[in-house]
Amino acid sequence: MNRLTRRQLLALGLAGAGMAAAGGAGLWWTSTLATEGYSGEGGDSFSEPVVLSSVDGLLEIELEAASTSLQIGEHQATVLAFNNSLPGPTLRVSPGDTLRVRMLNRLDAPTNLHVHGLHVSPEGNGDNPFVHIEPGATFDYEYQIPDDHPPGTYWYHPHLHGQVADQLAAGLYGAIIVEEAQPVPTTRERLLVVSDISIDSSGNIVDASLMERMMGREGQLVLVNGQIRPLLAGTGGERERWRIINACPSRYLRLSLEGQQVRLLSRDMGRLPVPVDVTEVELAPGNRVELLVETSKGISTLLASPVNRGTVGGMMGAAGTGEEKPVELLQLKIVGDQVSELPPFPTALARRDLRQEPVARRRVLDFGIGGMMGRDGAGMMSFTINGSEFDAERLDTSVRSGDIEEWTLTNSSSMDHPVHLHVWPMQVVSGCDQDLTDPLWLDVVNVPAFGQITVRIPFEDFTGRTVYHCHILDHEDLGMMGTVEAA
Repeated sequence: MNRLTRRQLLALGLAGAGMAAAGGAGLWWTSTLATEGYSGEGGDSFSEPVVLSSVDGLLEIELEAASTSLQIGEHQATVLAFNNSLPGPTLRVSPGDTLRVRMLNRLDAPTNLHVHGLHVSPEGNGDNPFVHIEPGATFDYEYQIPDDHPPGTYWYHPHLHGQVADQLAAGLYGAIIVEEAQPVPTTRERLLVVSDISIDSSGNIVDASLMERMMGREGQLVLVNGQIRPLLAGTGGERERWRIINACPSRYLRLSLEGQQVRLLSRDMGRLPVPVDVTEVELAPGNRVELLVETSKGISTLLASPVNRGTVGGMMGAAGTGEEKPVELLQLKIVGDQVSELPPFPTALARRDLRQEPVARRRVLDFGIGGMMGRDGAGMMSFTINGSEFDAERLDTSVRSGDIEEWTLTNSSSMDHPVHLHVWPMQVVSGCDQDLTDPLWLDVVNVPAFGQITVRIPFEDFTGRTVYHCHILDHEDLGMMGTVEAA
């Protein structure tokens, strides 16, 4: 296969972060916190979290968020985790199901739960980002998944403003899979939850510095399902489906798997009409992809190459030189040959195209970084949307239920901002010379430094109040979030 052209990458929504002309030395950021005495050796057999599946239309579970001690590489580490697992259990449901989660907070700080990408109600005990679960308390969530919900790979993590980056970086995340009515023809399925973490020589989480928070922290160790460079084995001539989640608080992932035929099946939500050959894909924080890997004999390495996501003003010197090497996420060893031929892959149904539908209102939202504002006396920079920092008591955007709106997401700052809207997915309709012949639906849209992206949003099915924000989660915690209410 040939490397995708810049235009092809844009057409698939796979570029943007690296295209921004940020000026100076870009933020090819890898944490330089000291971890003296820590060994990053990996090599354990690839493993996946326990799977909890719905039965007769219902999945009812308990999720306990607590501090726990787990093995990471050669060291015992103290992390935060759901149900003592890194990642937490994988939740498998189908369209039309009910998901009930009793959330138990055993942390020292308040928390809550966000089901990222699910098109479910934001009200009451639904996907409500304004819920506070105090230490020692419980909260009962209930999510009614619509009958026509797009199948795909989603995930869950805490979303209490001011706590999100710390709690996710410490280990609180897990996958959600919404099943297809008719399974696609693959030999097997793999789940890869990619995260990063910084721990010291005693196995304790290292607090992010002020500068890391402003840049968007990136952990020293990049993990796949809580493991360092696990070994994954397979047989030649098979078709595997890899569901990949970028659960890092700030790190972009430019993924490649040399020596194997790789096709892009899905991005965030909904299958592409026809899988597309790729040699690399790029995921902003919060994005997911599903890849078809048609295996060939040999040993291949899944790499995550550095991504230039820009700078923060005069802090370029702290961002490193841009010479970091790709991170080896896992090693794939393929032996033998499958005798039977692979069946043809079915074409997916065409996805809805909002470009053919009327728009009720157009808005512009600017994501900006201001100068030193003395935030809480700490000399913090200002992270804003349309010039304002987040205020949970203020309603920033009021929409009419059932309307389609067009939002132009602009970025007046010198670093990329991946924009996430809760509850309602976004169709990218223009920006950065993208070729959008087929509709591109995302729930995290990367807006490059000094660039803009235009999306259309169908505010359908649900009323209620929720949020949109930068998914560099330190930026969200520092104020780059707004409220939206559909009524």
